Amino acid sequence: MPVDPAPGDPARPEPTAVVPPGDGPWAGGTVLSSVTAPAAVLSTPCAEVDPADPTVTALARDLVATMRAAPGCVGLAANQVGVAARVFALDVTGHPKARSCAGLVVLANPRLVAASQRKKGREGCLSVPDLTGDVARARRVTVAGVVPGRGEEVVVEADGFEAVAFQHELDHLEGLLFLDRVAGAHALHARRTYL
Repeated sequence: MPVDPAPGDPARPEPTAVVPPGDGPWAGGTVLSSVTAPAAVLSTPCAEVDPADPTVTALARDLVATMRAAPGCVGLAANQVGVAARVFALDVTGHPKARSCAGLVVLANPRLVAASQRKKGREGCLSVPDLTGDVARARRVTVAGVVPGRGEEVVVEADGFEAVAFQHELDHLEGLLFLDRVAGAHALHARRTYL
């Protein structure tokens, strides 16, 4: 992973706002069915998209609607609804583990720009409904991508839980599940249901 550039370093992109509060332009999507492992689309790297394409913008709206409809879901990649496209939606607003919160982030063709402070933590996934796993990930990241429909390149810096969520969604776009990141069977756990 790239080293996190120091503040003020020209290699470090300046953070920008991603979307206005609320779902704004992302409202009105359709809730889609989610795909679960071992579906082939989850293990296939996703194709780059044209962020200006209206079908990509519609897909982004559907991702937001589907994410909002799934209890506990803070992020959703396009391949989790069966579309092998490099688009995801993420929002950790209100999550008790969140230290940073960029609000609702919807990106096309996202990429990890910087990562640091690697630590192990527990992860779950809508596409792996019965398991959680211990995964080592960076706790500080910088992610860049293009906002569908606007064509605006944005950069988001995240810490802690939000940083982990970004990496989890980026992995989906590479055809990876958290199962591919655990150290072995000893790092997998049955998902608990809380009433």
